[in-house]
Order: sequence, then C-alpha cells, then structure tokens
Amino acid sequence: MKWVKLGDYIEPRDERNTDNVYGVDAVRGISTDKKFIETKANLDGVPLGSYKIVQTNDFAFVPDTSRRGDKMSLGFNDSKPCIVSSISCVFKISNIQELLPEYLYLWFCRSEFDRYARFNSWGSAREAFSFEDMKRVEIPLPPIEEQRQIVAVWKGLKEIKEQNERLVSVLSLLCQSYFDKIKHIDRQTDRQTDRQTDRLEYRYPLVEIGRFIRQRDERNTDGKYTLESVRGISIDKVLINTKADMTGVPLNSYKVIKHNDFGFVTVTSRNGEKISLAMNTDTDSYIVSATYEIFQVDSTKILPEFLYLWFCRPEFDRYARFNSWGSAREAFSFEDMKRVKVPLPPIEEQQQLVNLYNCAKEAKEIAKQAEEQLTKVCPALMRQTIGKA
Repeated sequence: MKWVKLGDYIEPRDERNTDNVYGVDAVRGISTDKKFIETKANLDGVPLGSYKIVQTNDFAFVPDTSRRGDKMSLGFNDSKPCIVSSISCVFKISNIQELLPEYLYLWFCRSEFDRYARFNSWGSAREAFSFEDMKRVEIPLPPIEEQRQIVAVWKGLKEIKEQNERLVSVLSLLCQSYFDKIKHIDRQTDRQTDRQTDRLEYRYPLVEIGRFIRQRDERNTDGKYTLESVRGISIDKVLINTKADMTGVPLNSYKVIKHNDFGFVTVTSRNGEKISLAMNTDTDSYIVSATYEIFQVDSTKILPEFLYLWFCRPEFDRYARFNSWGSAREAFSFEDMKRVKVPLPPIEEQQQLVNLYNCAKEAKEIAKQAEEQLTKVCPALMRQTIGKA
C-alpha cells in the first residue's frame, strides 16, 4: 500500500449558479460535523448567481478554519446537487477508479485530519486552509477492492441509522396525530344572531389528571445516589446529564425520580415557551434538584407513556406557559399540573398508542447505536489501513 498526495487525485469545480437553476431551497451550509446542513443565513434578497454548485459525490469545505472549535467545516454530497457560498472550495475526485469518494470522506472525518488542517492553516486576521493546502494532504491508498470493503461497512451502518430515523419520524407523527383524530370541532349557531361559534370536543371525556397522579417527595437523605445519578430535565422532554457545576454541592436534599415517574421544572420563564418535563423511562432511579416537582401515575387508570405523549404536544407547552403565574419569574406548580385535562380512552386503546411509542423508542435506540458504531468502527478501519501502509 502506498501513500499519495491528494493533488494527484482531485480537481477543483467552479460551476456557478449563473442561470439561477437552484433556488433558496437548494442552499446548504457546511458544518464541522462534516455534513451539509440547511443554511442558517438570512437569504432574503440575496442573489444566488455566484453560489457554487456541488454535484453528487463532490466535496466542499470552508477555507477559514478560525473560531470553529479546532474543526474544519467540510461536507461530502452523497445526495442531489446543491449550492454553497462562493467563499467555499468545491472539488471532485478526478479518478474514481483508484480513489472512492466515500473512502476519502472517511479520511476527512478523522479527528487527526481536523488537527492537520488547523496546524496547516495560515493567516493573520484569520487562518485559512486553501485548496492548494488540500492538494498537499497525504493519504494511504489501498487497492480499490479494499476501499470498497471499508465503504460497505460505513454505508451499512449509515443505512441502518437513516432507516430507523425515518421510522422514528413516521411513528412519532402517528402517535401525535392520534390526539387530533379523537377530537372534533362542534360548530353551533345562535338562532337569534346567526352567529357561529366553534367548540373543541373530544371523543372521550376530558378529566383532570389530579385524580391519577400523586406527588413524590423522596429525598437522597442517606446519600445512596452519587454525582453519577444526578440528572437535569430539558425542554425536549427528556432527562439529561446535568450541566450544573456540582463541585461541593451536597446531594442529600435532591429528589429521587424512579422508573415511570415524571419530573418537571416549575419555572417556565426563559425556556423558549416550553416547559422542562420528563418521564424516567429507565429502570434505574436518578436524583434531580430539590426545586423540581416529581409525581407518579396510577397506571391502572392512565398509562404513564400515554400521559407522556400528551405532554409532548406543543399544545401542552402553550397551556403550561399560559397558566404560569408570577412576577419576577413565572411558574407552573404541581397544583396547576393537577388541573391539566386529558381525554381518557379505555386502557386498551391507550396501550395501542403506547405500543407505537415503544416501537419509535426502539427504532431511536437502534439509530443511536448505529451512529455510535459509525464514530467508532470507521475510524478503527482507517487506523487499520494506516497500519498496513
């Protein structure tokens, strides 16, 4: 196996969108995660004629490497053509019989390449890694069949990840659309004024959840739970590793959140119009801040997962914000939570919805594991290739 310079295998592409074939929907940004992303720039009134076209199997990167967390913004386009800013460098592989684009992409995804690009960036006000610098990059070049084997592993894991992400999207949509299907608009007309009013009604009676939930105030008084068990609660409705500085913080007053318990942050101000709430779906118990509210559900009447899906609706976030009270900061208390109303179908129907939710959760976990394998297996394969060179 030999080491080669990329300059012998790549060439620049400078096709411009002069005819405006591609519109705003085709504009992409380039992330340090080595992906093309939906642009975050405000493109109102911006002419796109000078934007560069990135064809399928092309690469694009941002020469400026300053202020990017020691990473390089680079992407490989394995999808349909798109356009990027004219300041980006776009290039293609000139000889795919000897160098596969996907193999080169895996080389770029290594943290070692990011360090190389930063070390070889030059400038005063800002540092840049030019196309000439890219041409000087050296890579090990195994036989094309060996490249295909490495790429096949990457593609297989990538496909598993993407398939399950699509499945999560579909199943999550089905879960949330369930609540739309069990409600209808009752339109009534006043006989004297002929004025019509719409009233939202549900196929099942709305009941206050205070009948089915009970506050839990179990504390970590014996110190059973340590720093590893501390969790925060996010506006994405999940438990997360705490971001707080816990140095020297006593954990005895922290509240225990057990399997299928709910926890929420009462303060709703400055949370992007969302309430921080989560259900502990793990079998392990954790501890959360003493300022949080914890409650458990009577699962013989309402399934915890069914209630969780209700909480995940944007309508519930709006309800919680509207019913938050306070001056310096607004809060949604446990008493407010008890007054929340939900439609209550038979437990069997709740279970059917929960089954869909569990399928989505399983698909999400598979996608997560595939992504973890992508970050571990592919670099390992590249290291093995280097060892043979």
